Amino acid sequence: MKYIQPELNKPSFHCSHCGVLSLQTWSNDIRCQYKQFLPNGQLTPASFKLNKSYIAKCAHCNNISMWIVDKMVYPLTGNVEMPNPDLPEDIKNDYSEAMNIVNISPRGAAALLRLAIQKLCVHLGEKGKNINEDIENLVKKGLPPTMQQALDSVRVIGNNAVHPGSINFNDKTEIAYALFGFINIISDVLITQPKRVQEFYVDYIPESARKAIESRDKKSDE
Repeated sequence: MKYIQPELNKPSFHCSHCGVLSLQTWSNDIRCQYKQFLPNGQLTPASFKLNKSYIAKCAHCNNISMWIVDKMVYPLTGNVEMPNPDLPEDIKNDYSEAMNIVNISPRGAAALLRLAIQKLCVHLGEKGKNINEDIENLVKKGLPPTMQQALDSVRVIGNNAVHPGSINFNDKTEIAYALFGFINIISDVLITQPKRVQEFYVDYIPESARKAIESRDKKSDE
């Protein structure tokens, strides 16, 4: 399913709390409640309306997102899709940590996602010591060109986040947002899709047929 990014006043999008594509109910009548002293010294309830502020309530989980002007300020994960559930746990942890800081520090999020890519290369059978060499080896093993470009995009932008480079993150949070999508695209192609094919193969192809296929492939290698 295509990820529908949260946007101000959009009737439905993927919720930043539950990750479900769901209906959003909007309100711009946000009031702050407080108590104030009257001239006679008594306390009385009072309120004021927050201008240019909005709340969206998710129909699936009932949690809210808060917006100032056109930017989501709560939750901190903002406009980022949830991690692919098939990612290894340590990589999901890096992904989630990056989600929590992306609106505060896009550079920090990009650096964490670069680390996630390095760990992903290890998960795919590489050494993990030099991410550039790992990607090169994966290309030699038949890595699709689009996946190479996605991996190198996260690598290069992540490097620029921690070293002086030509990429300015100050006004380009969308660069960091895009990297989260790349992580999920990479993991879907290299982890989820092979997993689904293998599960189907084992569950629905008779063992006798699988053995015959294995024997055929052994002969072709000789």
